[in-house]
Amino acid sequence: MEVERDIAGFAIPFATGAFIASYAGSHLHTGNSSCSVLALAVTAALLIVLMHPSRRRIPVPYVWLTIAAAGISAGMFTGFNGALAALTASPWKPSAALRFGEAMQTAIDTIPFREAGTNALIKALLTGARGSLDKDIVLAFRDSGASHILALSGLHLGIIYGIVRYSLSTIGNTRKAIYARYAATILLCGFYTLATGAGPSIVRAFLFILLNETARITHRHHTTGSILFAALIIQTVISPRSVMSVGFQLSYAAMAGIAFIYPAMRRFWPSVEDRRRGIGAKADILKRIWESAAMSISCQITTGPLAYLYFRSLPLNFLLTNLIALPLTGALIPAALITMALHCTGLCPSAAIRLTEWLAQTLIYSLEIIATM
Repeated sequence: MEVERDIAGFAIPFATGAFIASYAGSHLHTGNSSCSVLALAVTAALLIVLMHPSRRRIPVPYVWLTIAAAGISAGMFTGFNGALAALTASPWKPSAALRFGEAMQTAIDTIPFREAGTNALIKALLTGARGSLDKDIVLAFRDSGASHILALSGLHLGIIYGIVRYSLSTIGNTRKAIYARYAATILLCGFYTLATGAGPSIVRAFLFILLNETARITHRHHTTGSILFAALIIQTVISPRSVMSVGFQLSYAAMAGIAFIYPAMRRFWPSVEDRRRGIGAKADILKRIWESAAMSISCQITTGPLAYLYFRSLPLNFLLTNLIALPLTGALIPAALITMALHCTGLCPSAAIRLTEWLAQTLIYSLEIIATM
């Protein structure tokens, strides 16, 4: 918890400083270089204060204020440099990964689904390309509170990650196998992140996978909170202007709910030991439902204020939506990947196509019903 607290004490001010500088830099367009130098000077001065031996005589609250101030000034330095880079340089584009993403879109379009909307939905879920989605489907997702399912994020990459980990589990647990699995997992998830456009939400998810896998392979203790704040710092350094993205803010807000609210809510349900004392094993299904509901509520608590700030709306049926839509999406994405891969080889049975379409249409129909409630 101390490590988590220490990282948070710098990460949150750092991201705040980057947001302030990115916002100011995008509106001023002049003087960014001078502001950057000033922010660097302030950061250096504060770091000297923190590293000086006399720091031990400074009261702890003032030390924390100094760390927060250093985080803000360092974030502003990063943000002003990011604003300068955005104005003076063209972004690097991973052409090979992007071509693979385009090939995925083409392959999905050729799958002979009966309903035209199925291809568009599968393409949106697997590649993030939502341009061909019917307006009514987009409205159903929005009005039911399921817009986050269409935005590539931890949900989508998490499923890909699970498939990769499961597929590589057969290579054993020798030292070489563990390192090979680590490298393959990071490379495949990273490539998929680039192929889908590397939006702020999916980059955050990739950083979580990278940090979690690195901590696992190096046998370092880690918590969801510590990974959250470490990822926040790394992503802000790599792309300072991303802190202004709504997707970036909602993604980290959702993870904050999962890291700090969900564990407490999850404990409301009796533990395994309690069930053994007489509650009964039949409660397992209800426990899983409660855990899913608790996660949805936790995310809504942290993302709700932001959603209302930006969109002036709060989905009242978010709990019902997530209880229905998340399991369907969790089944649909692997089914769609398998169907796409088999179709590309010419070996796809019609049963796989029908199953994938049934899952897609059930998801759409369910959200259309919820949207009218």
